[in-house]
Amino acid sequence: MAAEPAGGGVRKLRGAAGAVPVGLCGVWETVRAACAAFALLCPGAGGMTRFALTVVRHGETRLNKEKILQGQGIDEPLSETGFKQAAAAGIFLNNVKFTHIFSSDLMRTKQTVHGILEKSKFCKDMTVKYDSRLRERKYGVAEGSPLSELRAMAKAAGQECPVFTPPGGETLDQVKMRGKDFFEFLCQLILKEAGQNEQFSQEAPSDCLESSLAEIFPLGKNCTSTFNSDSGAPGLVASVLVVSHGAYMRSLLDYFLTDLKCSFPVTLSRSELTSVSPNTGMSVFIINCEKGEVKPTTQCVCVNLQGHLTGVTKVH
Repeated sequence: MAAEPAGGGVRKLRGAAGAVPVGLCGVWETVRAACAAFALLCPGAGGMTRFALTVVRHGETRLNKEKILQGQGIDEPLSETGFKQAAAAGIFLNNVKFTHIFSSDLMRTKQTVHGILEKSKFCKDMTVKYDSRLRERKYGVAEGSPLSELRAMAKAAGQECPVFTPPGGETLDQVKMRGKDFFEFLCQLILKEAGQNEQFSQEAPSDCLESSLAEIFPLGKNCTSTFNSDSGAPGLVASVLVVSHGAYMRSLLDYFLTDLKCSFPVTLSRSELTSVSPNTGMSVFIINCEKGEVKPTTQCVCVNLQGHLTGVTKVH
């Protein structure tokens, strides 16, 4: 799903349930339509382990604003605007009951996830797991240089950004493999925990996980409780928050699209899929996995959602 227009307008997309409005209401309508589609396409879907994955880019830094590459070597803190964006993301997500929280171990992501959790009603005291696999793409000798210089280097090499890899940097395939490695680890973790015990249903019931998401992507007051029964899909066993970086998130989207054949809203263009998320832009996915399955089934709910930033200084 494309990010909301800057003016807060409403677009429509067409999916399993026909034309639905894009925006906060339309996003969660897409989830329900997706679950209905999974139930129809996969009669045994009730045996699947299903979880939600919310991926958020870090807030703005001074170097973001100045269009200077940070990569992994320039560990810049958030700017004043970046802290405001993190707080806005936290207010937007404050009722969501996350069961797992992961973040890149770079300063800008650490400060962003802290800003998000600071506003949370349920997750303030949760442990954040910092994972180097979630770091930004490494840009080698180009780190600390303006983006325009990277483009000039690429042009001199007869290539275009972002395909071009500067000396000492990571290729797109290497970044994608980091994303794949983390995602496979995450799926195995959720499967293992779901299979080991019943704590999910005791500590964070699936209806609570889904209703907490439905509160910010509303179907309407009377719809949240009938989410599962309408779709026939299994309930969520986990709701995972990941805070990462723009180029990394773009590579993760590419992995979902090309390798996992993730289902995206049909109205989402290729250029929208390959664009870099704005600071604190949010992408949400529903993941269905099962032991023994080679690849999980993935459904995109939204890409680079930024409605929470209305009134906050321009994002980059």
